[in-house]
Amino acid sequence: MTAVVVCEDVRRSFDTTVALDGVSLAVRRGEIFGIVGPNGAGKTTLLNCLEGLDSPTSGRVEVLGLDPVRHRAELATRVGVQLQSAALPPRLTVGESLELYSALYPQPQPWRPLLSTLGIEGKAKDRVDRLSGGERQRVFVALALLHRPELAFLDELTTALDPQSRRDMWGTVEQVRDQGATVVLTTHYMEEAERLCDRVAIIDHGRIVALDTVPALVAQYAPVGTARFVLSAVPTDDLSLADIPGVGHVQLEGRDLVIRGSAGVVPAVLSRLADDNITVTDVSTTSPGLEDVFLALTGRGIHSEGTH
Repeated sequence: MTAVVVCEDVRRSFDTTVALDGVSLAVRRGEIFGIVGPNGAGKTTLLNCLEGLDSPTSGRVEVLGLDPVRHRAELATRVGVQLQSAALPPRLTVGESLELYSALYPQPQPWRPLLSTLGIEGKAKDRVDRLSGGERQRVFVALALLHRPELAFLDELTTALDPQSRRDMWGTVEQVRDQGATVVLTTHYMEEAERLCDRVAIIDHGRIVALDTVPALVAQYAPVGTARFVLSAVPTDDLSLADIPGVGHVQLEGRDLVIRGSAGVVPAVLSRLADDNITVTDVSTTSPGLEDVFLALTGRGIHSEGTH
């Protein structure tokens, strides 16, 4: 499959701070590719290099077969960019902003249906500076998609959105992909990456620590899930569960039994408890996800502070 974005050993330093440390990746045409990691991991710096807003200290970047810095003007008509932080002249209305940007492209799409898709069709006459943070975010997404780009870069797309608006935006991203565009997005919301992304690159301290599909990453780095059992009474004897194949950590606190283990351990545990005449009143399971993958790779949670 054709690669529309290529990074080869990309490094970016700011004085003594190394923001990107040998990043290599390739984004395939037609996929939603996620760059995930905590705040300060290097996600925005990497996107800036891909968008031609910054130049790597060393290494090679190619976007749609072109150098994003030297061929910025040509790529501007083929690439859409939604920045993490952006601004418009404060007294412009939403409609005026979209009319202005429409004039920059030879064949823009009609902007009113785009506002409807983004859920802000009633804001066309409102001034941009009087919108909520989430509404402004949607305006900038509309500006990024106005010219039907082949490739869209979306930086922390849903940071200012409430949970329902975030899910609505996910549907918009999927529509963009379904209409033929490739999407590269950054996020620190692991649920967002799990829902949207065909493949994910996990970045930490400026380095790609893993890159694959979400199921492949989970299978390789975090195959263990969690099962919680509520017992009808506190056991009077020690539970002999550690010898069950696939069972890892076992923790009992009063009537609450928590077991971390591989898939399929729940029936075996229930059978052993029944043999010991222990009644279970409730069972719940939690499947591992990207949060667990990040923890396994770095030894800390995704929302820990980054260093740059």
